[in-house]
Amino acid sequence: MRRLIESQFERVKPLFDKGGRFRSLYPVYEMGETFFLGVDDRTTQGAHVRDHMDMKRLMIFVWFALVPCLLVGMWNIGHQAYLAEGMADAGLLTCIMRGAWHMLPIIIVSYTVGGFWEVLFAVIRKHEINEGFLVTAILFPLTLAPSTPLWMVAMGISFGVVIGKEVFGGVGMNILNPALTARAFVFFSYPAAISGAKQVSGKGVWDVATTSNPLVSRGAELQIDAYTGATPLLEVSGAERGADAVAVLTAADWSFMDLFLGNIPGSMGEVSAAAVLLGALFLVVTGIASWRIMLACLIGLVGTSLLFNAAAGPDSLAFMSLPPHYHMVMGGFAFGAVFMATDPVSAASTNIGKWIYGIAIGALVVVVRVVNPAYPEGMMLVILFMNVFAPLIDYYVVRQTTRRRARRQAAA
Repeated sequence: MRRLIESQFERVKPLFDKGGRFRSLYPVYEMGETFFLGVDDRTTQGAHVRDHMDMKRLMIFVWFALVPCLLVGMWNIGHQAYLAEGMADAGLLTCIMRGAWHMLPIIIVSYTVGGFWEVLFAVIRKHEINEGFLVTAILFPLTLAPSTPLWMVAMGISFGVVIGKEVFGGVGMNILNPALTARAFVFFSYPAAISGAKQVSGKGVWDVATTSNPLVSRGAELQIDAYTGATPLLEVSGAERGADAVAVLTAADWSFMDLFLGNIPGSMGEVSAAAVLLGALFLVVTGIASWRIMLACLIGLVGTSLLFNAAAGPDSLAFMSLPPHYHMVMGGFAFGAVFMATDPVSAASTNIGKWIYGIAIGALVVVVRVVNPAYPEGMMLVILFMNVFAPLIDYYVVRQTTRRRARRQAAA
């Protein structure tokens, strides 16, 4: 099979080489060749590092780490819809199939539209198509609600790829995480459509009971008009002053295990902290993502939430009483800390800088949740905010290290 594929690529290669009819489309040819066969280029002189992990394998490993989030997200979409229809005993496969009906079109649009921009800029700039898009185009859909309109998905991924990355010069030059940039664009452009708090055109954000879905029985369709479920974050942020946050969640029939496993309404891939934890273990064991940033985010969150717990009083906002372990499993904290904050391009790169960067993210996300009830999530904006400061953090870390070494050398 490999020889057959090789022969086909060799047969059409002259068309894409210099002087060929499709020379301008060489990045497209190179993308297909490296995807199926690998890279034939070899270093011949000078110092170089030999490693079996190239960019393609790194991105594929991140994709593997996202598989648990994908599967749990599919199941949860179907499960929440069946619960709204009074069918609590729907089977695992049935829920996954119904969830896939809503999730897969969003993912396909993200890859198609985002891929178009990637190829266009690669052809214009005459450089290779970077494999990082494989991850960007899957991370963005996983931060969305299951009923997000497809045109909105197309607008978001276009903004994330073009404005969030390509205008800075492409992969490695962007200062913001492209997937989060896309998510921020959708959030601020169409807040009511994805916030979970309102209905748009009679349809709820978490409404996945539609007459166009062949997996839904006609009888079930007639039972409900639309299903809009507030997320746990919105439930706590809307509670009365002085209310106990855990009691509010318990009254809404959400236990800690529900939050940990992902049996709650929420963004498609962010609901399950357990699935994210599996992905985090895979990334840490394989050395793909920085464990320092993940641990630092956790330290910042725990420390700040404990301070708010200690300061909580009878007239305080409910979020001030929320324990650290609940903060960890609510909203997009776990997903953001593992898959977004650790982006090697937009995150801090020095070891000390990673600790500062991660602790700041964990601390700020709790602050946003407590003091800003209008937008209780916080993780998206906090990561983007720290993306901007990451180069400054690295600059001062390197500067301090250089000064310390200079003093040590002078003393010697």
